[in-house]
Amino acid sequence: MMNPQRKELRPFLELVRAGLWENEVRISQYEPIDYKEVYRFAQEQSVVGLVAASLEYVKDTKIPSEVALTFAGEALQLEQRNKAMNHFIAALDEKMQDVGIFALLVKGQGVAQCYERPLWRACGDVDYLLDRENYQKAKDYFSSIAQLNEENEYNLHQSLFIKPWEVELHGTMRSQLFKKVEKEVDASQDDTFKNQLFRTWNNDGRLVYLLSPDNDCFFVFVHILQHFFKRGIGLRQICDWCRLLWTYREQIDIKLLEERISRAGLISEWNAFSSFVVEYLGMPLEAMPLYSPAKKWKKKAQQIMHIVLRTGNFGHNKDYSYYWKYPRFVQKIISLLRHTEDSLHHLFVFPLDTIRVWSRIVTYGFAQAIKGK
Repeated sequence: MMNPQRKELRPFLELVRAGLWENEVRISQYEPIDYKEVYRFAQEQSVVGLVAASLEYVKDTKIPSEVALTFAGEALQLEQRNKAMNHFIAALDEKMQDVGIFALLVKGQGVAQCYERPLWRACGDVDYLLDRENYQKAKDYFSSIAQLNEENEYNLHQSLFIKPWEVELHGTMRSQLFKKVEKEVDASQDDTFKNQLFRTWNNDGRLVYLLSPDNDCFFVFVHILQHFFKRGIGLRQICDWCRLLWTYREQIDIKLLEERISRAGLISEWNAFSSFVVEYLGMPLEAMPLYSPAKKWKKKAQQIMHIVLRTGNFGHNKDYSYYWKYPRFVQKIISLLRHTEDSLHHLFVFPLDTIRVWSRIVTYGFAQAIKGK
């Protein structure tokens, strides 16, 4: 495993923290700095925009011009892509509302608004959460204007392609982790639509509906765990969680949050990731709900850092070429071995929940194989 204290990683983390919180930073103690490594880490973790922002706050050393230009160029590309996506979202929202479809924008561009520079956050696809009725209406509507992929019927998850963007429709925010989590996710989703717990984002004059801060903080955290256990988690998703908690620190119902985390059986995960963001990302203590300073969580935070560095954002550092090299049966075998290898790393952090998740992955994988999928 990669040591989180290795020399070339330290200036990278200092810069990430500076960009995340828009704070002054001093990195001369790490010179000579291998900026190629800094750039590589930033790419793997999808935080190029944060590092680009941080360069403005370096106070004790001169950033080489070629490095500054590289990051500035990347930031400009991020701006252009984000502006194009925001324009697409505004147009898509208008079309859905015109045909009577109500949807909440989740993750992605909604959470991006919690950053000081939303346009410098790496964007991905467009995710919508809908209740059962609107989910079906949206599927019917898009079937004639978009390219639809195979639906996950358990998750009520329909991915589709509207050139040049990937769009995902979610009838639920289920994670496929374990039953306690699924039950609490469903309850929080019911709470969202039943009580109309929404906030809005003014997207260039058009109001886009987002989750309420309480529900968003819970769903984003569960989504982090979904990727941590099942594919690979990077700093970008964890930074999203930090900015969300920070932005709504005075509005979050801490008691409700604690009850949800407890009912979902995720207290250990919350404590460990809380320690992680405080120790490695500079999350202000006053904005980190339910934080515990116990040493065991700091140890788990270090183990999480190992895993984050090993996998990269969305499994950036993993080799998925076997998906197009081998027949489906061989793919399933390799996938099982990969999940098992990942679980061995997770086992040292969250033993019981790792076993639960691994068992569910294997059961689901066999069920899909029997169906020929």
